[in-house]
Amino acid sequence: MIENPYYSPEMHGPYELFSLGDFVLEEGYTLRDCQLAYATFGELSPAKDNAILVTTWYSGTHQIFADAYIGSEHALDPEKYFIVVINQIGNGLSSSPHNTEGPHAMARFPHVRIGDDVRAQEQLLRERFGIEQLELVTGGSMGAQQTYEWAVRFPDKVKRAASIAGTAKNTPHDFIYTEALVEAITSDPAFRGGWYESSSDVRAGLARHARIWSVMGFSTEFWKQEQWRPLGFASADDFQVGFVDAYFGPMDPNDLLCMAWKWQRGDVSRHTGGDLAAALGRVTAKMFVMPIDEDMFFPVRDCAAEQELVPNSELRVVESVAGHLGLFGLDPGYMQQIDRHLGELLEAPA
Repeated sequence: MIENPYYSPEMHGPYELFSLGDFVLEEGYTLRDCQLAYATFGELSPAKDNAILVTTWYSGTHQIFADAYIGSEHALDPEKYFIVVINQIGNGLSSSPHNTEGPHAMARFPHVRIGDDVRAQEQLLRERFGIEQLELVTGGSMGAQQTYEWAVRFPDKVKRAASIAGTAKNTPHDFIYTEALVEAITSDPAFRGGWYESSSDVRAGLARHARIWSVMGFSTEFWKQEQWRPLGFASADDFQVGFVDAYFGPMDPNDLLCMAWKWQRGDVSRHTGGDLAAALGRVTAKMFVMPIDEDMFFPVRDCAAEQELVPNSELRVVESVAGHLGLFGLDPGYMQQIDRHLGELLEAPA
């Protein structure tokens, strides 16, 4: 266990912790006193019929949703809904390699799957709030993987679902991309097989990891059009150092690797012996599949092919020159589209 001030309420805003107890993972290990960090917005109705779950993406916490997605001006309106944002296992706030003591600390933190996150979230919602059904489950990227897992694993609990910039089954190309992120970190000699004394020791690996995100996370058009200028940066290098490197630099390498492993293996067809059509055929929620048009590793065609397998679903393409990292709301028109689509979904009968 190591100290990292980045993972604190001062950096990410207030949150609460829920203990799952000894939580058995799908890979056969037990996380002792597994903790989920979560934040809530709004009030749960007496009938408990206004609950929305938001799931987090790789490296992300509840903070980005509080800052960009949730508010009276958004479809995720806490004046109407009770919104719960649950941080995935391994993201640094919930139980993660860097904040775990004992035999599962650091490099020995066990492999976690998307299904583990969803089972943990279901337990939290049921035991902490008595929520048995959700008006909406939504999330982007790895949050989209969790959204699909919810809709397939717990179809009776999900009335509506919106997967943003993510797939139900990870593609071979995306697996390779994520492997490059892993190798960027683990190839740093200071990584020491995951037994570094401080995350800052692995600064070179984290910088390489961030540079790969600069290449693939943003679209070719983002760089060509110099879209970093409206964000207040003087040059492309200034943006990479001041935004991308600055974002990933304080993070814990083992935490990122934990999330990368489950990202690579996200696949709802594990429920149906590898039959993706059969798995997605289980979905009873009204679902919007929402790829970003310039996304370089969750392209529209991959998301559209899955959407065609989901009953009662629609493809809603979101335009953003930022590409996958448009998820951060860097493009002013991005949130307008997200709010419009989520608003229509929430108003639709389900």
